[in-house]
Amino acid sequence: MVQKNTSLDSHLSRRDFLKAGVKGSAGLAAFSGITFLTRSERVFGANDRLRVAVAGVRSQGFVHVQSFAKQPKTEVVALCDVDENVLRLRLADMEKLGLPKPQTYVDYRQLLEDKSIDAVSIATPNHWHSLMGIWACQAGKDVYVEKPCSHNLWEGRQLVRAAGKYNRVVMHGTQGRTAGGYLAGIKKMREGLIGELYMARGLCFKWRDTIGRAPVEPVPPGVHYDLWTGPARLKPFTRNRFHYNWHWVWDTGDGDIGNQGVHEIDLARWGLGVGLPRKISAIGGHFMFDDDQETPNTLNCTFEFDLPGGQRRMLVFEVRHWITNTEVGIGTPGFGEGAGALAPAPGVVNKPSKFVVGDVFYGSRGYVAMSGTDTYRSWLGENQEPGPTATGGENRWAHFLDCVRNHQPENVKAPIEEGHLSCALIHLANASYRLGRTLHFDPEREEVIGDDEANRMLRGSYREPYVVPEKV
Repeated sequence: MVQKNTSLDSHLSRRDFLKAGVKGSAGLAAFSGITFLTRSERVFGANDRLRVAVAGVRSQGFVHVQSFAKQPKTEVVALCDVDENVLRLRLADMEKLGLPKPQTYVDYRQLLEDKSIDAVSIATPNHWHSLMGIWACQAGKDVYVEKPCSHNLWEGRQLVRAAGKYNRVVMHGTQGRTAGGYLAGIKKMREGLIGELYMARGLCFKWRDTIGRAPVEPVPPGVHYDLWTGPARLKPFTRNRFHYNWHWVWDTGDGDIGNQGVHEIDLARWGLGVGLPRKISAIGGHFMFDDDQETPNTLNCTFEFDLPGGQRRMLVFEVRHWITNTEVGIGTPGFGEGAGALAPAPGVVNKPSKFVVGDVFYGSRGYVAMSGTDTYRSWLGENQEPGPTATGGENRWAHFLDCVRNHQPENVKAPIEEGHLSCALIHLANASYRLGRTLHFDPEREEVIGDDEANRMLRGSYREPYVVPEKV
């Protein structure tokens, strides 16, 4: 596969940016002398097709390809991946599906030069998400960015600034925000279903086996390893620093709290109605296995939030990696099938899942559980009688495309502003764990109070020329 040769602070909210009408055309800073200009705003006619590009197509990214291709008046016109072997496979897959052959790139910067592309969908490793999102905004593209939207706290805020400055639609891959069942449950909690809400607990129990140890070896043919490494430190190639296992390496991943847990943390924070915490404490470790994993496979995190009037709320989050129990039905087949779903049919063993992921919200009059992709259930009173329940979802791909077609950044249900806040909790928890201490945080300034080491960790570092710009 040959890459295409073409020429190459404020705390403003999205609404503040849009009211101010801040738009701009700016070069991508420190980027090999290449300059991208924002395209003039395209007005879509009734029959116009949206042209979408997907970056990172080995795993989740190909779900993006298939999902966008199913939407009306939409075409996936470009794929980008630093592994040419993956590109070849995906071209063959698209041919089998009867989809038009897309243009292919190994260098994302060259993809952005195509002014006919309306939106990019980013499903690369975590350490690329913010930078690719910022560049796309600067190039005049709307953006769907997979979770987590950032690899450190500072760059997440930079992506929010870029979305506002260039007036782009930027949607975060926390798809629970488009789930009708979750929306119904949160509405009920806001109306007082379980009384005074005081705590949410997020669960991320996923059966994760050891990754073993992988020796240093030559970079496989067709892999552009320098491009893959991008902003991170360039290290010798091993299989455990590459496909998927990059999740468990600090330079490129965030552990399971940032892989699966971001969904549960986002839902918990949303349900509690809170922003950034005042105090963060995390403790855990890498248990059972002797392998190359750097991130913890067992982690307990607590976040404390201040509310107006002197009230406080707490968010507790837990990662487990091996044998575990179910909780209030989460992880049991049938959770989303109605009030009696936990009772197995006669003669049927209701075997628990190896994945127990979801959220439990606690109030003065009961509790609510949310799990699956779109289900909430409730239990009320001292006797924990079953209460209201709902299930249902929305096509997040169609929702994103509608926002792009109508140019409505303010209508995005999983906006980058909220994605940044939820990912900030991930980075704060990981920093607390790695430093071995409680962090006291200033939500307004988005910095740890009196802890320069923690703030340096939350700021990250970059390898030239793959640098998140100071001014977007």
